[in-house]
Amino acid sequence: MKYLVIAEKPSVSKSIAKVIGAYRQEDGYLEGGDCVVSWCLGHLAEYAAPEDYDERYESWRFEDLPILPVEWKLLVHNTKKPQFNVLRKLLRSKKFDYVVNACDAGREGEAIFRRVYALSGSELPIKRLWISSMEDAAIQQGFENLKDGAAYDNLFAASECRAKADWLIGMNGTRAFTKKYGRKQTIGRVQTPTLAMLAERQAKIQNFVKEPYYKVELSGAGVVAASEQMTQEQDADTMQAACDGQCAVVGSIERKRVEKKPPKLYDLTTLQREANRYYGLTASQTLQVLQELYEEKLVTYPRTDSQFVTEDMRTTVESLVLALDGTAADVSCVINNSKVTDHHAILPTMQSAKCNKEKLSETKQKILSLIIWKLVQAVQPPFIYEDVLVTVCCQGRNFTAKYKDVLQPGYTAKPVPLVEPEKNKDASLPNDLEQGMVIPVVRAEKKQGFTSPPKVYTEDTLLSAMETAGNKEFEKDTEKKGLGTPATRAAILEKLVSSGYVQRKGKQMIPTEDGVAAIRNIPDYLKSASMTAEWENDLLRMERGEIKSHDFMQGIHGLIDKMLADLRQIPTVAAAPHHNKVSVGNCPVCGNPVHESKLSFCCADRSCKFALWKESRYLSNMRKTLDKKMAVDLLKKGRTHVKDFYSAKKDKTFAADLVMRVEEGRAQYSLEFPKTPMKMKT
Repeated sequence: MKYLVIAEKPSVSKSIAKVIGAYRQEDGYLEGGDCVVSWCLGHLAEYAAPEDYDERYESWRFEDLPILPVEWKLLVHNTKKPQFNVLRKLLRSKKFDYVVNACDAGREGEAIFRRVYALSGSELPIKRLWISSMEDAAIQQGFENLKDGAAYDNLFAASECRAKADWLIGMNGTRAFTKKYGRKQTIGRVQTPTLAMLAERQAKIQNFVKEPYYKVELSGAGVVAASEQMTQEQDADTMQAACDGQCAVVGSIERKRVEKKPPKLYDLTTLQREANRYYGLTASQTLQVLQELYEEKLVTYPRTDSQFVTEDMRTTVESLVLALDGTAADVSCVINNSKVTDHHAILPTMQSAKCNKEKLSETKQKILSLIIWKLVQAVQPPFIYEDVLVTVCCQGRNFTAKYKDVLQPGYTAKPVPLVEPEKNKDASLPNDLEQGMVIPVVRAEKKQGFTSPPKVYTEDTLLSAMETAGNKEFEKDTEKKGLGTPATRAAILEKLVSSGYVQRKGKQMIPTEDGVAAIRNIPDYLKSASMTAEWENDLLRMERGEIKSHDFMQGIHGLIDKMLADLRQIPTVAAAPHHNKVSVGNCPVCGNPVHESKLSFCCADRSCKFALWKESRYLSNMRKTLDKKMAVDLLKKGRTHVKDFYSAKKDKTFAADLVMRVEEGRAQYSLEFPKTPMKMKT
């Protein structure tokens, strides 16, 4: 039987082709024996813009809303049409008995394949390759256990409902609030609640009023003990005067044994959080590097929400730990079949134990080292210690000192790779300290401190907040997945930055003035974390076949109807005029002037989508921000020469032309490398 295999990317296709024997390179595919392997180039087909349904939607008018497509249109980007044509021809070919969907094993991979399949008009039976590793053995085993494509119909339904909900809320909400309030306001199903959390935290920080507090510290015989905090300085002065130079007695020594289990293995969000905490990497950078490591067969599937492996992987995990750490370990603590759904936790592969890590880029070394470290750490003994609370009495007043006595370092003996080890802040109890012991003379000092405001969100803590958002409002047995999914949270954060609503300052994520202003006019139900988290749970239930897509979409339509009805009750605000702003060029979409703002170079027409963002995902990957000269060049010539782009793969800078094209009203970038003139021999 002859079969067709379609993967998500050329690199994955080559790995698969090598295993199943498709070695001959053709135009857009590989062939050999009884199989052909081709690829999708990521999302080949996406939902059409409103103006593709009706020309009147080219102009934004509140009275045209809601926009609710009856039959959804899928369009292929012009740049990807050649590869789509290759796939369409292959999918319509009569020489194949079936087609294998080998796109990434998750919602997005299912959608990428199914959309191309539908647009091609193919009638080939579908089989599904579902693997968590790109190692040859895993690919081979996957092909020996192909699933019926229909088994993933619910997964596809959930993926399409999520995409349609995002489109409907984004297109209708953005147009409605922009026209009603006279300024561009981007609305998103997950983006808006996330921005609301950031704005709420920022408001608490700005409105925080610090207040002083006081305490008295006693020191003597190697003991430093402190009083409770006092709001009145006079009380601290009285205590200090009464105790200074006096004797004290050790009133009690209380011990509490604590046993901390080793941490779980990595799911995607936890890895993104720790990569940000230890190395300052963004969630998007971590996911990109992780995907590359996966395609290079050094780690398992990245987009997972599980932190465990299954029982049938016991021997594999034991062999991994032995190869990576040189020790045998009991891996029972990382095995839990009930906690693994589509994919197990992120693991290093056996190939990673053999590879020369020095040949990897610095960032890849960091991510791979973290994954190896977490596996080795997760199978270590627990960390066991005693919390010791010492009470010291002086002049009828109690002071306390806290110590930690380590009984078994366990997993903490494994330091974080490529990070300076922290000094142990926990003091050990003095050896000669006993209950009833008299300290002849103590020194008493007054200490002043101030209450602290809430901390600014970092990408680490924001991802954590997104992961747990709305949990307290759910029933105990509800699956608690928070805002977005592990696979989509990074893209949401990048969109907030590129939209100009959030600014990165080091590891911090700070809402801009535009971001705070944008969230101010949005009703609570649109920025409710619990509602959006509940939708994510509905999508999970849809994957399991427990609810229908029609019911989910009815809820989305109802939300849009409520949003528009509420906005109709509000007077429309006139669009803010652009006074005394200097144009840096003309908008390639509508011809209006382009003005510089704090975060972008944007079209003067608020209804126009066009903007050149100073910080974007594309440029940040090359450690570059867009400056005024670059923007002027792009608007005038469609390209600008940059001398200092950065390549993480080669860990060095390079020169190239940044080329701009406009698709669906938005700027898209690519690089071109000018040819070096040949030197004539003399």
